[in-house]
Amino acid sequence: MSVTRGTTVPSLTQEILGHLGLANKTAAWGTLGTLRTFLSFSADKDVQRLLRAIAGQGVDRSTIVQVLTNRSREQRQLISRVFQERTQQDLLKSLQAALSGNLERIVVALLQPAAQFDAQELRAALKGSVSAEDVAVEILATRAPPQLQECLAVYKHDFQVEAEKDVKSETSGILQNLLLALAKGRRGSYSGIIDYNLAEQDVQALQGADGPNTEGTWVPIFTQRNPEHLIRVFEQFQRHTGQELEEAVRKRFKGDAQAALLGLASVIRNTPLYFADKLHQALQETEPSYQALMRILVSRSETDLLSIRAEFKRKFGKSLYSSLQVFHIKAVLSAWVPE
Repeated sequence: MSVTRGTTVPSLTQEILGHLGLANKTAAWGTLGTLRTFLSFSADKDVQRLLRAIAGQGVDRSTIVQVLTNRSREQRQLISRVFQERTQQDLLKSLQAALSGNLERIVVALLQPAAQFDAQELRAALKGSVSAEDVAVEILATRAPPQLQECLAVYKHDFQVEAEKDVKSETSGILQNLLLALAKGRRGSYSGIIDYNLAEQDVQALQGADGPNTEGTWVPIFTQRNPEHLIRVFEQFQRHTGQELEEAVRKRFKGDAQAALLGLASVIRNTPLYFADKLHQALQETEPSYQALMRILVSRSETDLLSIRAEFKRKFGKSLYSSLQVFHIKAVLSAWVPE
């Protein structure tokens, strides 16, 4: 295992919180993220620091973490290009050779372009042992249209297959149709005007859909209407039926289709709360899911992590910071102590 120069080995908590700014940073300018563009940025200086960190007998993990986790993704990509120009070597491969374990995994996530990271996570969800509806809905339903299209293009390039083909081969039924519809990116944009007549029509359609017609009604409404419209539909559905729409989902759908629809409803209602719930779930597992934690924290750090942090504290009564400390103590402390 890699050895850190000096006498202090940074904990996993410090490493995670350092790159995401959970403890001491407010919103990045112009976003609700906590990771901001580094104003005194110099790609050349950062390359020199990284070269010194991986040279010699020991690996200076603290410097690697400090550099990569305090730069925006755009700045990290520039560092990678300058490193290649100066050394004729790939920065990611150089760091992978110097690191191991969870730190290696998070460095890979930080240095990859966002679309490539998402494509790999989507592929792993569809082909691996994790629940496809969980990660696939997360990626397909929460990325902005340009991000989603870039992800799907990278997916095709890297794996030589359309994501839609993998969805068809690895899923079935309502889940398959839901994921295919999300992948098409046909959700309408909010015009600033709520169509109350259409909302009422959608409520009536959802109420009346039963048997073979259920899927053909619910999937298009859930995947094509804009979130503002759907919030109105959810509210009117509850007024008409006396139950939340999620309760109707639980009664009408089972298994992975139910889980996917409930996840999508959560995204629509409150995306930061959706991610707060997923972080809490990842921390509550017998073996906390480092992959889920890493995926969410890295992907949302420049988007809305401040809002996620607030929702986490509001719902669970403790900060995300303290929860990650518990995760560190119970699950992965030994993995970060040099041999």
